[in-house]
Amino acid sequence: MTPSEADYRRAVALLCAGELVAIPTETVYGLGADAANPAAVAKIFAAKGRPADHPLIVHLAGRDAVDHWAEHVPDAAWKLMESFWPGPLTLILKKRSWVPAAVTGGQDTVGLRVPGHPVALELLRRFAACRGQSGGQSGDQSSGEHAGIAAPSANRFGRISPTTAAHVAEELGGRVPLILDGGPCRVGIESTIIDCSRAEAVVLRPGHISPRHLAAVLGRQPAIATAVDAPRVSGSLAAHYAPRTPLRLIAGERLADFLDARRDNRCGVLSPNPPPADIPHDWRRLPADPVGYAHDLYDALRTLDRADVNLIVVETPPAEPAWAAIADRLRRAAAGSGQ
Repeated sequence: MTPSEADYRRAVALLCAGELVAIPTETVYGLGADAANPAAVAKIFAAKGRPADHPLIVHLAGRDAVDHWAEHVPDAAWKLMESFWPGPLTLILKKRSWVPAAVTGGQDTVGLRVPGHPVALELLRRFAACRGQSGGQSGDQSSGEHAGIAAPSANRFGRISPTTAAHVAEELGGRVPLILDGGPCRVGIESTIIDCSRAEAVVLRPGHISPRHLAAVLGRQPAIATAVDAPRVSGSLAAHYAPRTPLRLIAGERLADFLDARRDNRCGVLSPNPPPADIPHDWRRLPADPVGYAHDLYDALRTLDRADVNLIVVETPPAEPAWAAIADRLRRAAAGSGQ
């Protein structure tokens, strides 16, 4: 689905006026605002109910804008950009001094990404061109032709991320003046986040781009963050991506017995396997491959969250690297569910 010319014009006008626009990306829909405008960024936090110290990801039209937002960009980061941008990879880099604290959560780093969705890229190009023509805000260096859009997921904080325009409307309603409909998101889970602000690259959030993909570019397997002093990043809280209905992860070998014991307590079930005979629960079968599973996951969780079930039961995904991002989202969803 492609927005009309009028949609693009209105979106740019709203962003330049410091208002919000929901935008499609290949990962999930984002709630966007001018990343150089602290007052506009504050509207993101208000609309989502997001903690003020939780950093945002800045979306750019291309790699040529990186040096405008970040300093001391290491060679490893440029290699990753060359391989994976546009695409579902966010890089954490040392920020320029002018970058608003509202975007970084008060940290000395900033998250940057060039999204791999044609609608998002077209909007970013138009927004940057408009900012370049206007000379930024009062002629300062914080805007202009390298302008960026800060865009966390377009949902209430901690809830299931939206992968369609309808999900955004369901979550935020009148809190956002415009939702650009770019169709269903191709990837369906949030970007991989890798910290390149230190001597060694470290994965802070798993995603579609796996450590194996990263190792092919970096020449080594990147470490997975465990240190408490790692930069705060989007989606890193213990409870996140959560339905309002309580969610439990149950190992496959225990699933049938678990559900049989709850025949009088209707459950919604997510599994890559077909349901047993005479199952009294709402069974949703997801693809057995991690790419297809990720694409369908949030939509399936939303469907069950709206259904007449008392518990969402998810068959634990395989303990394999290819499933790490899905396992991460499900653990956090279980921790935040039922609230």
